[in-house]
Amino acid sequence: MPELKNYYITTPIYYVNDAPHIGHAYTTLACDVLARFKRLDGYNVNFLTGTDEHGQKVEKSAAAAGKDPQTFTDEVSQNFRDLLGAMNFSNDDFIRTTEARHTKAAQAIWKALEEAGDIYLDNYAGWYSVRDEAFYSEDELVKGADGKKLAPTGAEVEWVEEPSYFFRLSAWGDKLLAFYDANPDFILPETRRNEVVSFVRGGLRDLSVSRTSFNWGVPVPGNEDHIMYVWLDALTNYITAVDYPDTNSEKYQIFWPADVHMVGKDILRFHAVYWPAFLMAAGLEAPKRVFAHGWWTNEGEKISKSTGNAIDPLDLIAEFGLDQVRYFLMREVPFGNDGDYSRTAMIQRTNADLANDFGNLSQRVLSMVFKNCDAAIPAPQAFTDEDNTMLQQSYDLLDKLRTEYDRQGIHRALEAQWRVVAEANRYVDAQAPWGLKKTDPERMGTVLYVLAEVIRNLAILAQPIVPGSAAKILDQLQQSEEARGFDTIGASGALVAGTPLDKPEPVFPRFVEPD
Repeated sequence: MPELKNYYITTPIYYVNDAPHIGHAYTTLACDVLARFKRLDGYNVNFLTGTDEHGQKVEKSAAAAGKDPQTFTDEVSQNFRDLLGAMNFSNDDFIRTTEARHTKAAQAIWKALEEAGDIYLDNYAGWYSVRDEAFYSEDELVKGADGKKLAPTGAEVEWVEEPSYFFRLSAWGDKLLAFYDANPDFILPETRRNEVVSFVRGGLRDLSVSRTSFNWGVPVPGNEDHIMYVWLDALTNYITAVDYPDTNSEKYQIFWPADVHMVGKDILRFHAVYWPAFLMAAGLEAPKRVFAHGWWTNEGEKISKSTGNAIDPLDLIAEFGLDQVRYFLMREVPFGNDGDYSRTAMIQRTNADLANDFGNLSQRVLSMVFKNCDAAIPAPQAFTDEDNTMLQQSYDLLDKLRTEYDRQGIHRALEAQWRVVAEANRYVDAQAPWGLKKTDPERMGTVLYVLAEVIRNLAILAQPIVPGSAAKILDQLQQSEEARGFDTIGASGALVAGTPLDKPEPVFPRFVEPD
């Protein structure tokens, strides 16, 4: 019996001081696509997302809203849960750092670090950004327009002096560099890896890992005057969700170390430097990969609260359609790079790639089958070289997509798939089945069978990106739920001649600007 393949993928947990925006949707969508792909490919998948609910920033946001922190986080966390349904995300778990299971895990890793001798008590004096929940050294600060000191992110900083526990991060530099060397794909894309290696080579300072100036957080075990630094608390969520501190649990044994932590490039340092150091110090395995994607701009402008140009994914869905938004976000920008949202590009992708290319291919082929083949899948005759080439292109796609998805090359996977869509459209035009009805009806049936079979494979492979639309195409081909996994790709799962079809309906309508 083959061993079951397991796959654990995580989003960062989202900070609950604000409403969900396109950045949150983008990261979670990428994880959803990868999780769906792996499930269809026979993997046992654990896809985790959730909310980060502790820290000074949350405490301040709650106070500004006139609410206690727990009530505030309950409300805002629900907004992130609502986004999951709106975007048709398939997460297996949703974690909140205010849950009892998480407090238990965070305190357990603290104790493990303390027992290993990697945590000590001292005093912290330095610059701290509430917005970033990050400490900065003097040489990292930049000057604002008014001469004020700012974090390198542009966030305001304040001078903090308080008793603090420290993690001996300085002792982990060489070990981290050795780990990066031994695991060259631990950080992707490669440009991000180079940034992290350069940062670690520059020398690491010990990290303040507790605060006493506010109390909204996980209490430090044995000293409740301190709460855990929000990043040590937050990063632990990834092991909380697989039953840590019970490292003997089936879930922990199956899923840890995680296959991919998907993060925005702004939080790469926390995931690629602090997190593996914490884990190794606690005697735990580091994750297999951290993938850092880029940021979105809006029509060329940086997205910010002050300019009010945030992009609400729910507004995009309402106007363009869910699968259209999912496709655009994954296709428009090389995954890992920064990207720009533009209304023109959104309409172009919707109409060119979806409506004209894939949608039109499916609609015109299935309409011809319905009209000219007694509303049933035709029985093919001997395949020509052109037929076999066309079929093989759709059958060979899976291996290409596996290669790309395994390196989070989602945009490259879509490029490869749409090349086959384009080939199928060229094949239709070259074979001209509409002209064969009178001259060679058997040949017409074979051509239409080949095309319907290509569409079946394309729809199965499109499910991770456009699950609702792909399901409609597979419904029109009368494919059962059991016939939609990747094990049915290729000749072994081919369409059965004589299968009756209903009249096809368009799946990807063209977008027309309202008057």
